[in-house]
Amino acid sequence: MATQKHTGLGRGLGELFQQTVVRDDSSPETNQGSAYQELPIDSISPNPQQPRAIFDPDQLNELAESIKEVGLLQPIVVRPLSAGKYELVMGERRLRASKKAGVATIPAIIRPTEEADLLRDALLENIHRVQLNPLEEAAAYQQLLSDFGCTQEELAERVKKSRPQISNTIRLLQLPPAVQKRVAAGVLSAGHARALLGLGNAQAMEKLAQKIVAEGMSVRATEEAVTLSDHGPDKPSQSPRQPRTANPRAATIAAALSDKYDTRVTVSITGKSRGKIAIEFADEDDLDRILGIIDPKLNA
Repeated sequence: MATQKHTGLGRGLGELFQQTVVRDDSSPETNQGSAYQELPIDSISPNPQQPRAIFDPDQLNELAESIKEVGLLQPIVVRPLSAGKYELVMGERRLRASKKAGVATIPAIIRPTEEADLLRDALLENIHRVQLNPLEEAAAYQQLLSDFGCTQEELAERVKKSRPQISNTIRLLQLPPAVQKRVAAGVLSAGHARALLGLGNAQAMEKLAQKIVAEGMSVRATEEAVTLSDHGPDKPSQSPRQPRTANPRAATIAAALSDKYDTRVTVSITGKSRGKIAIEFADEDDLDRILGIIDPKLNA
């Protein structure tokens, strides 16, 4: 089985798809399956039934640049035609962007049959068996959502994670390519990456990512830097920010609560008898999850 050639960052994801072989044993003569392989990009013809005819050129260029930097982490799906020739089933945008990027081969799932449900189920079964880096994990989740009609709730149940965890992991694909490369290489953790997304600006993310690596910043320090950036020189403030002295006990409590509730928690102790605890949540479902941990009666 061929391995990825245009990037060294997707080996774990490649192993996941290599393990996902779907057998159809409905008759003694049938021994077909779906398999992962690197295919020559020129051997793949477009899907004549592709309903989508217009693709945003800016988005294609952006994806092409990402492919040059990181490689294509979400394989396309093809079906075999004749010897060495294939027809695209899923992934028109990825195929077009890969051609713009000038790569010679492209990761693909070869599926002789239309058993999409079987392939999806096999991917779900294997996804927790392969040691994926955070970016590969995000790409695998996105592949299941976009190509195989899987829901976030189904993903969460099958891989034993909360739906907000699935959502937050997929958000890593919004990072600029240079930052994605650091995450895939293990230089930046998923916690660092999620904090960087709070900046909302690619240039700012890349700059802070460089600082994290150079200075060995912790996730907490990164979150603080992102928070302070919202009050930078380009945004008005009513009064100069006074330097704050970190309270060791507040930091310890915040870390413990963040681990317990699987979200960011900040603790501020402003005096001998007062302070504040802030628990962040992504949406109403995430809020219900946190309330269930605090006290199940709150969701009644």
